[in-house]
Amino acid sequence: MQLWVGLGNPGPTYAMHRHNIGYMAIDALAEIHDLPLPAKKFQGWVQELRLGSEKIILLKPATFMNESGRSIRAAMDFYKLEPAQVTIFYDELDLAPFKVKVKSGGGAAGHNGIRSAIDHIGADFRRVRLGIGHPGHKDRVTGYVLGNFHKSEIDDLADLLGALAAEADWLAKGDDVRFMNDVALRLQE
Repeated sequence: MQLWVGLGNPGPTYAMHRHNIGYMAIDALAEIHDLPLPAKKFQGWVQELRLGSEKIILLKPATFMNESGRSIRAAMDFYKLEPAQVTIFYDELDLAPFKVKVKSGGGAAGHNGIRSAIDHIGADFRRVRLGIGHPGHKDRVTGYVLGNFHKSEIDDLADLLGALAAEADWLAKGDDVRFMNDVALRLQE
C-alpha cells in the first residue's frame, strides 16, 4: 500500500493557484480512473486507487498548506505506513514550468507544506516536484505562488496533469526514472 498526497489549500478561492498543483495532480488521477467522490478522513479528502497490484490511498489535506503534515501523519498512522510508502506531489519554484522531477528525501527548500510534512513524518518520503517556474525576484514569490495559472498556461497545465495520470503506473511500481521520462515524452508530443 502507498499513500499519495497532493499539497494545496482548500476552497474555491485557491483552486487554480500555482500552489495547488499537488491537489490538481490528485484530482487528475481520480478523474482518469473514474474514482467515486472522496471521503472526508484524516483532516482531508481520501480516495482509493488501484494501479495494477498496488493499492494507493490518495489524500488531499484540508488543513491548509502549512499544516499538511498533520493530515499525512493521521493517514500514515491509520494505515500503519512508513515514510518510504508516502509520495507527495507539490509545486516547485526552482523547476521550469510543467517540468517534473521525482526524488526521495531532502529538505524543504522553503516550501511550507514540505516543511510541515518533514516535521510530522520525517524527510524520507518520495517527492514529485511539479515545476511552476520562478517569478524572477524573491519579493514576488508569495504573490506568484498564491496566484492563478495564467490563461496562456492552462493547456500546458492540462497536458501535464494528463501525462502524470497516464504514467502513474510507473510511479506505483517504483520506477521513478521511467515515470519522469514517459511524462516528458508525452509533453513533447
